[in-house]
Amino acid sequence: MRISLSLFCLLIITKASFSQSSNDILNLLILNKTISQSQADSVRAEAGLLQQQNDHARKSFFIGATRQMQFSGYSQVRFQYMQEKGKKDGFDIRRARLDLKGSLTPYFSYRVQADLADKPKLIDGYGEIKITDYFSITAGQFKIPFSLENLSSANKLEMIDYSQVVEAMVARGKDVIGNQNGRDIGIQVSGTFLKLKGQPFAEYRVGLFNGSGINVADTGNKAKDIACRLIFTPIKGLSLGGGFYNGWGKAIKPDVAGSSQVRNRYGVEASYVTSRFSLKGEYIFGQDGRTDRSGWYLQSGYFMIPQKLQVLGKYDVYDSNTSSGNNISTNYVFGCNYNFNNWSRLQAFYTIREEEGAAVDNNYLSIQFQIGF
Repeated sequence: MRISLSLFCLLIITKASFSQSSNDILNLLILNKTISQSQADSVRAEAGLLQQQNDHARKSFFIGATRQMQFSGYSQVRFQYMQEKGKKDGFDIRRARLDLKGSLTPYFSYRVQADLADKPKLIDGYGEIKITDYFSITAGQFKIPFSLENLSSANKLEMIDYSQVVEAMVARGKDVIGNQNGRDIGIQVSGTFLKLKGQPFAEYRVGLFNGSGINVADTGNKAKDIACRLIFTPIKGLSLGGGFYNGWGKAIKPDVAGSSQVRNRYGVEASYVTSRFSLKGEYIFGQDGRTDRSGWYLQSGYFMIPQKLQVLGKYDVYDSNTSSGNNISTNYVFGCNYNFNNWSRLQAFYTIREEEGAAVDNNYLSIQFQIGF
């Protein structure tokens, strides 16, 4: 009977996180001779060990504040070996981000994320009101609801680099509006509906944005940009869908008097992910003024060691001007990731580059170490 009570106490104390009140309970049981001193000491030791194991397994920790919030961050250090003549090998810090999330009420949450690498800047700054599963409102600065890869967080991206077409047409490094980290300032409604076996069958996002990028007011256009994404998940792990983006972009000579040039995008995407295997791809067509562009990629990965060692390959094609020749660039990317835990990993990828026209030896090797908290 005493042993059973000891185990019961251990269960209660472990669930309650060992505290002064738990010690009081054990002292009372000792006083009533329900358990012995040695049994109480054993319970305390086992509870402490279980608490340490639980803390080690946790993905997030809450800091002290008047309201509950989650503070996290990560840094990515990269080394690149460049085959192209004139390009220098070396190290750089790609990202160094601090991320603060929290909830003021069961219906209202917020996020503030800053990047301290290179020039410090605000990346995310928004509030969200979730009324039901099928209707939420987000306002502020956040990711544009377009493209599967764009909506993947940089610290969760399976490859070191985003695909060429995503870099060129989803507000990143090679877009006509400059590198906006795939984000803009605006308002969005979103939600999920039609659940099948507990899983949402459909997800939608519709947003209205400035179209001028992050951390700036819209001074270039009176009209606003609109983005829409619709995804279906018929079975667990399989997602199919697409989206569009209609708006205006920067131009030296506007197509329309008083406005910047047309900047439109249309895309389709597919993804199948299991615990060990993944297959993803998307196609994007875009218009920047009078120039049409397109690109697509197909990426696959497999965990050789579950949740630890993942090997991947990608076929990545981009045409910067579909109306003229010698513009297609093709990348063959292959490599692996090793995950130390949920927030730290080492990535190594080699990219073979082929461009139409004059041949250039510009393959490169990237190795990236990510540490987070």
